[in-house]
Amino acid sequence: MADLLAIYLDDQLAAGVLWRELARRAAGAERGTPAGAALAQVATEIAEDVETFERIMRRLGLRPGRVKPALAIAAERVGRLKLNGRLRSRSPLSRFVELDVLVMGIEGKKVLWENLRDAAGLGQRLPDVDFAGLVARAGRQRDALEPHRLAAGRDAFQADGSGRRR
Repeated sequence: MADLLAIYLDDQLAAGVLWRELARRAAGAERGTPAGAALAQVATEIAEDVETFERIMRRLGLRPGRVKPALAIAAERVGRLKLNGRLRSRSPLSRFVELDVLVMGIEGKKVLWENLRDAAGLGQRLPDVDFAGLVARAGRQRDALEPHRLAAGRDAFQADGSGRRR
């Protein structure tokens, strides 16, 4: 069973690294906007969550992997090459997809913290880790991004090919 938990944790670490990198990139792309401010805060918190996760792994006697997180960083970089309907400028679809994927990742992170606390029994094994606080923090992160995600979706899907509203 410990091997399965180690595999799960290694996979989840890679996912956290992917979300961290995506949040940082999105925050940079939206710098100077209200969405950029929300993304910058969430990016900082996701980085802190990844550090918390790595500390949990070490406390369990597990060394955080290097391969899967490195692959996650590479995947995030490759994801930048996706077709977005524009060649020379940032597409409204890019903004929406980044926010949408981040919100999905944050929802997944809430489930992760609950799984670790309840299914893996880490709430009892590591009583000083505030899993409820981590779940609540993920909820706040989602709440901070949700209005920007919805606005980006409207901008992307209610615009003509030039980015102007129909």
